[in-house]
Amino acid sequence: MGFEGFYLVLGIVVVVGIIAAIIGAMYERRRREAMSQWASENGLRFDASRHRDLERRFPDFHPLHQGSNRYAYNVISGDWGGREILAFDYHYETYSSRRKGGRQTNHHYFSAVIVRTKFPVQPLVIRSRSFFDSIASFFGFEDISFESAEFNRAFTVKAPNRRWAFDVLHTRAMQFLLEKPRFSIEFDHHHGIAWRDRRFKPEEFEDAVTVIEGLLDQLPDYVRQQQIDGEVAVAR
Repeated sequence: MGFEGFYLVLGIVVVVGIIAAIIGAMYERRRREAMSQWASENGLRFDASRHRDLERRFPDFHPLHQGSNRYAYNVISGDWGGREILAFDYHYETYSSRRKGGRQTNHHYFSAVIVRTKFPVQPLVIRSRSFFDSIASFFGFEDISFESAEFNRAFTVKAPNRRWAFDVLHTRAMQFLLEKPRFSIEFDHHHGIAWRDRRFKPEEFEDAVTVIEGLLDQLPDYVRQQQIDGEVAVAR
């Protein structure tokens, strides 16, 4: 290839890069506008700036602790039917080696919703079952099985307190999750988080809130009271 061909190819690469950057910027602007509108329609606050404190505020939620250079943005917050919610896009970086040397930065993005519970809860992880979960189970990595074979095929569940997992995932709750849009879900002691490994469409933020609320609202009254009594006893 002569110099003319080289510069032609270089020029094409530069132009394609500029076009891609413009398209990306337009997409991000439209996304911010859509999320801001959704927040406004639901009486919530919207903040497009970066927030780097979520991993400190929610130390038990492992999706917020992946990689490095972690931050939330397009943050939506406020009251949702008497519960405090926090919805956001999230970014983190991982690194890999280039074939010709040096380090390549890989950017990862996903969305999540965090809901503050009205009563104490316990740690619990619920996520869609993958091929790797089946392999892990074969080699002895234990998860919790339930009476519903359909639910066991669809989800992987882990919890330090197995009794709590069964309290949350009774028959109606399992059927609820099978019928609703799929999210990965975690609980700490006062919050629930629902996320996917990609960014939500604006309407999917509401789906995520609905899934967490549905699990909380279906907890039997005696279980809620046990949780409240337990926290009071610890505080004394």
